Amino acid sequence: MTTRAESAAATRRALLDAAAELLDLGGPDAVTLREVGARAGVTRGAPYRHFTGKDSLLTSVAAESWERIGDQVHALRTDPALPASEKLRGALRTLIDVGREQPHLYQVLFRRRANLPGQLGDGMDRIRRQLCGPEGDPAVADRAAERFQGEFLNIVADLVGERNARRHGALLLTSAHGIASMEISGYLDTGKWHTTADELVDTLVRMVTDAGEMP
Repeated sequence: MTTRAESAAATRRALLDAAAELLDLGGPDAVTLREVGARAGVTRGAPYRHFTGKDSLLTSVAAESWERIGDQVHALRTDPALPASEKLRGALRTLIDVGREQPHLYQVLFRRRANLPGQLGDGMDRIRRQLCGPEGDPAVADRAAERFQGEFLNIVADLVGERNARRHGALLLTSAHGIASMEISGYLDTGKWHTTADELVDTLVRMVTDAGEMP
């Protein structure tokens, strides 16, 4: 017999899957609690028992996506068969591939959220956590993103050392974000720039590898 907790978990899973599908199909505007509930096949009131609103739901989708990205980069980092430069190349492409394959999700991952933890005051933050639960808490998504960043920095450190890892890591991630954003917008025109996103990634990897080899 299914317990209440198992039923709630299954409903939440269905809602998150439906939200991710609607996001891919039509962007954030397509994601409403009513449409998500209808696509998930749950009662009309079910989405409101799990999420306080659209932002809470999208935050949960973002948190799960950052976890997946973090898992992929962790797998690259711990693969003993890959040289350090290939780990870095794979990590950069993992991020850029999200932009290619799921551009709406990519924009949600990097959106600037209103009312981040601490901006409403301790009392209001506490109320929001009680209403949203851990699934809709922006801090959960932030921790998932930070986990990815930590895995990425470890890869960079293997090439340039701990002391230089953050500076080079920031350069690499901002460059990857720019590449993905230009590709999504259509501004990375090979006819104009005579290069591709993958070639730019290769250039970044060479630059950092060369920097790590300097005495």
